[in-house]
Amino acid sequence: MSVNGITSAATAYEAYQTTQPAKTATENTAAGTTATEDTAAVYEPSKESASAKTQSTNYAQNTELVNKLKADAEAHTQQLQNIVQQLMTKQGQTYNNANDMWKFLASGNFTVDAATKAQAQKDIAEDGYWGVEQTSDRIIDFATALTGGDPSKIEEMREAFKKGYEQAEKTWGGELPDISKRTYDAVMEKFDKLAEEAGLTTTTN
Repeated sequence: MSVNGITSAATAYEAYQTTQPAKTATENTAAGTTATEDTAAVYEPSKESASAKTQSTNYAQNTELVNKLKADAEAHTQQLQNIVQQLMTKQGQTYNNANDMWKFLASGNFTVDAATKAQAQKDIAEDGYWGVEQTSDRIIDFATALTGGDPSKIEEMREAFKKGYEQAEKTWGGELPDISKRTYDAVMEKFDKLAEEAGLTTTTN
């Protein structure tokens, strides 16, 4: 996945939502009430069993956490862009936009100084900011914050993540590096865990 995984997931989720068929009002005959279409920021479970409580649970988007995660990701991405821009400038490469940065990194045709290499190794280490665990955790945290923890939205968020990953592959120009593939697998496993905890049937990866 691209380094700005959180923003990519958000964009993909928003695009995914627009492709879904609009919900129609349905009558709840047991309670004699009418449920209307969900708003963008507040979700309700799509169904309740006959034995479920009559009071619906509202799932409100955690806007504060969403903004915090976005700002954090953007700051770290900017840091990476600055490093790559300096590398490209030193090695006579032209830097015009983000795509140039990804093409430059994908080519592997560059050298780095010891300090830059050490920082990069630290960032992608198992416990680093761009490592598998932290990155996959941030993506799941972001998905949960977007939906307010609504379990009925888990599979929508999974699909949004998949679309974000595919977009990252197109930007990269092919298969992403091994660390991205391992991050993808980790995110899928964590979506599976969320679904299992909610008593839902998981989809195939």
